Amino acid sequence: MYTTIQKWGNSQAVRLPKAILEMAKLKENDKVEIKVENGNLVIIPIKKHKTLEERIAEYKGDYTCSEWNTGKPRGKEVF
Repeated sequence: MYTTIQKWGNSQAVRLPKAILEMAKLKENDKVEIKVENGNLVIIPIKKHKTLEERIAEYKGDYTCSEWNTGKPRGKEVF
């Protein structure tokens, strides 16, 4: 796919087609890092940290806590 670098205020800009954004799973206002590697521009999505609410929403209830054996005491551990 081809596009053109265009003036945008005092900077230059490249428009990213919707199809490219969808393939990269990016959307408006997502943060990215832009690098130059071997003369090529590389756009890297910045992975956002999930909120507690997002993590809880993904929880399927399949975790069961259990005890584990850490071995015999080897010092002045308190019981």
